[in-house]
Amino acid sequence: MEKIGFVSLGCSKNLIDTEVMLGILRDRHMEITEDLAQSDIIIVNTCTFIEKAKQESIDTILQAARYKTEGNCKILIVTGCLSQQYKEELMKEMPEIDALLGTGSWDRIWEAIDTVKKGRKACFIDDVSHLYDQHTSRMRTTPTYSAYVKIGEGCNNGCSFCIIPHVRGKLYSRPIESIVAEVQQLAADGVKEINLIAQDTTSYGVDIAGHSLLPDLLRQLVPIEGIRWIRLFYLYPHYFTDELMNLIVEEDKICPYVDLPLQHIAEPVLRRMNRRDSEDDVRRLIKKLCSHGRKLTLRSTFIVGFPGETEAEFQALCDFVKETEFDDVGVFTYSQEEGTPAATMDGQIPEEIKEERYHQLMAILAKVSEIRNQELEGSVHTMLVEKVEQEKGVTQAVGRIEIQAPDVDGLTYLEDAEGVQPGDMIQVRIAQGFAYDLVAERLN
Repeated sequence: MEKIGFVSLGCSKNLIDTEVMLGILRDRHMEITEDLAQSDIIIVNTCTFIEKAKQESIDTILQAARYKTEGNCKILIVTGCLSQQYKEELMKEMPEIDALLGTGSWDRIWEAIDTVKKGRKACFIDDVSHLYDQHTSRMRTTPTYSAYVKIGEGCNNGCSFCIIPHVRGKLYSRPIESIVAEVQQLAADGVKEINLIAQDTTSYGVDIAGHSLLPDLLRQLVPIEGIRWIRLFYLYPHYFTDELMNLIVEEDKICPYVDLPLQHIAEPVLRRMNRRDSEDDVRRLIKKLCSHGRKLTLRSTFIVGFPGETEAEFQALCDFVKETEFDDVGVFTYSQEEGTPAATMDGQIPEEIKEERYHQLMAILAKVSEIRNQELEGSVHTMLVEKVEQEKGVTQAVGRIEIQAPDVDGLTYLEDAEGVQPGDMIQVRIAQGFAYDLVAERLN
């Protein structure tokens, strides 16, 4: 039995593509391993969102190529966004690569392997014209109790800094019945937490119906037995309707967690970014989100050092973060991506200024996060246990409460964890809040 080694880089959307390719190969009776040194075939699923991600992808490919001489590797396959964007350069500059698959070619992974075994290199770069569905084999790499579900691919927003529409195509939504069937299958397999993802989740269904179908989808997912948490990622403001907001507020299964990728707040910067929502639009939405009885956790991402960003515009962003008091924020320095309109704009900011602004904003965020987490002290939450470990005779559990998303947010630590197992959902009271993490005490 041939062994397949894999490395999945980038976002959770990329991870699903990896899991689907692994499922296809598992059906071909191949053994999946994380030990690249023992792998006969190595697959590297790449990311190219920003320069750092691109460099990480290149470094990982080169490291994997070493196993052709230092390990068992006979076939090296590179898939994903880097392949889609730089197919000619990769084939020319990295002869170690045997096959390239673009973002729309995940289902041709076996064909690629078969082609290489016949003595030819393979390069399949197809348009994103279809998505996996409930019938597609998938080998999940996430814990048994949690899963990502991709409800759409591509994006129609056309932000001036973003390469995603070029490598992932235009918005393409899965049918509601396909998503519902997949979630029912996951629930039957013991999954308790569903994380819905897309490039722009609130735009889900616009290509099908001309308006967002996300509320319709959620209403069909909420009744599914076994699912305890439904979490929404990448909720762009443009299609964030009152109907969606009311669902998040009213439905207990939908986590009170709003992930708004805002990128900036200064109006001139938003215009240069080609964002669809103005400063006033964003402020109105946040005011609505904060006005309901149910406390909603607000998360966002921001870019500092965008071309032409003045000191006053950066200060406006800092002030906005302070006054809004986001629960969690990701900050990126602007990356000048080839093929995007922003890459050729005047007023490119020097790297040292970008870094200075990054650290300044992160310092503000650390203080805000600590205050927000301290405000949670005494409150009661459900905790999803992810790990149980012994330390100095004490059983400690590590996990997340409903307002902490996997992979991107902080963690909750529980010391009195006798008898607790990964995947358990227990009631806890928050005892201490720190800048990023929480300490809790058990209630049951």
